[in-house]
Amino acid sequence: MARRPTASTPPPPAPVRHEVRVASLAGHRFGVRIVIARPVATQRVSLPAWIPGSYLIREFARHLQPLHATQGAAELPCRQIDKATWDIDCDPRRALTLNYEVYAFDASVRTAWLGDARGFFNGTSLLLRVHGQEDEAHELTVRAPAGRRDWRLATSMTPVTVDARGFGRYRADGYDELVDHPVEMGAFWQGDFRVAGVPHRLVVSGAPASFDGARLLRDTQQVCEAAVRFWHGGGKPPFKRYVFLLNVIDDGYGGLEHRASTALICGRRDLPRHDSPASAARVGDGYITLLGLISHEYFHAWNVKRLRPAEFTRYDYQSENHTRLLWFFEGFTSYYDDLLLRRAGLLDDAGYLKLLTKTVNQVLQAPGRQVQSVAQASFDAWLRYYRPDENTPNSTISYYTKGALVALCFDLTLRQEGRTTLDEVMRALWQRCQGGPMTEDDFAHTLAEVAGRRFDREIADWVHGTGELPLKALLQAQGVQVLEEPSQLAQTLGLRVAEGDGLVTLKMVLDGSAAAQAGLAAGDEWLGVEVPATPRTKNADATEVSAWRLTKLDDLPLYAGMARQVTALVARDRRLLRLPLALPEKSTTWRLAAREHADASAWPAR
Repeated sequence: MARRPTASTPPPPAPVRHEVRVASLAGHRFGVRIVIARPVATQRVSLPAWIPGSYLIREFARHLQPLHATQGAAELPCRQIDKATWDIDCDPRRALTLNYEVYAFDASVRTAWLGDARGFFNGTSLLLRVHGQEDEAHELTVRAPAGRRDWRLATSMTPVTVDARGFGRYRADGYDELVDHPVEMGAFWQGDFRVAGVPHRLVVSGAPASFDGARLLRDTQQVCEAAVRFWHGGGKPPFKRYVFLLNVIDDGYGGLEHRASTALICGRRDLPRHDSPASAARVGDGYITLLGLISHEYFHAWNVKRLRPAEFTRYDYQSENHTRLLWFFEGFTSYYDDLLLRRAGLLDDAGYLKLLTKTVNQVLQAPGRQVQSVAQASFDAWLRYYRPDENTPNSTISYYTKGALVALCFDLTLRQEGRTTLDEVMRALWQRCQGGPMTEDDFAHTLAEVAGRRFDREIADWVHGTGELPLKALLQAQGVQVLEEPSQLAQTLGLRVAEGDGLVTLKMVLDGSAAAQAGLAAGDEWLGVEVPATPRTKNADATEVSAWRLTKLDDLPLYAGMARQVTALVARDRRLLRLPLALPEKSTTWRLAAREHADASAWPAR
């Protein structure tokens, strides 16, 4: 969070000093300069291949433009070792200076962006790692762009000497911290509040004139207060400041957690407007989704940034860092993000159960839940989660959604047994691991200590197994009605489709479904349907059919009538096929609702 320089004497220059400037707004390029005060004779530097929190090798070095090294007036050769690593032979008695540019044209929360309206970067995309000096103090100086006097800078990094707009010199204790504070620049809206005495800032870029900033600020504060109460009761959070960096675009969604900040993206229609209803639950699903995203990423400041997998004790920035615990760090966070909205008073029970219904159905409608455990899905995140394809729902399960339901099952089981809750387990785990690295054994032992019994069977079945979770019984025991309602036609058939320009294109076909049994495949264009004609007289030809052009999937019942067997007419690689399709009986999805006279002060309100 930027602030004016204080009267205290600034610390001496750090051994590794980074400087970032705008090289070209039109060319979307940042300029970077690094001064290494005490290099070694062969100094190795590298740019990360991924960013913590987003488990995919992204090859950030592909955007780095020629690296130049100098000592005084002498230019030194940079010897490239691999796709993202360079060695520079130099005089260790003299400072080594590196200069390069980085192309920044990715509007996601993971990398870097530079354009006429704003600039944004994560350190993993811009700042080379100086091998052997990762634990030395680092500095980052960000220069104000010429001709942009309305631009300001926001970051959660510790300021040393910065101007009134936030540009200037910042300091980090090491490289891990340096790259864990994203930077936003532009003519953004901002607002401030405090939680347990700790300053928080909300920065919003790209909002329209109708944006109700006061509303979002107030609701965000309520979310943060609920999270801090959850972890610390009346204590303070484990950071000195926190910054939300929200980029608003026409349509989008996403977030990435950091130790004292988060980078977020939402659609403009998801923002609260000055004419919005007073109740958050009545504003609309988009705004509730945004508040859930804010809740999710803020909860991560504890659960994954501090309490984290033992495999993340020290990041390897050049290759995959596998863990089988994302079901806990992403799944449990996904459970609590919506639950904290309920506890903050931003949702009522009906609104919360609507969100939970969506999560339950996402899992129940994925055949992959019976193929892959959430522990294996966690390990495979680098291979599968960020590379979905037409077979994804058949072969894998989301550690976000099923992980959230695993958390729900633990919580409701503990509440039913009457000795404790998952809240108490999470707080005890924080104390056991001192807010640091943890293993699955830490979770199992803490669960046993707090609950008074071991949960080995539940962990084996729910985390490492592929059987169904005991959701219905646990929910009903908490006074929740589990209602079954007709599914949409695509789900009944076992399809995911895209519609447009009069075409129905199959995107996914679920294993075991009527569509799969008919031989339909992803990529097919479903052109029409043949339906046996209903005989008009006793002697009429029963083999007569009527053929219909299909432009919307939901028109299928209109044409099929009472027929239970039709023929799908599809185009596949320009071939026309006739595939017999047995129309199934209606399938059902879940809808969760609170029973009348249920205890409103119990779960999920507390």
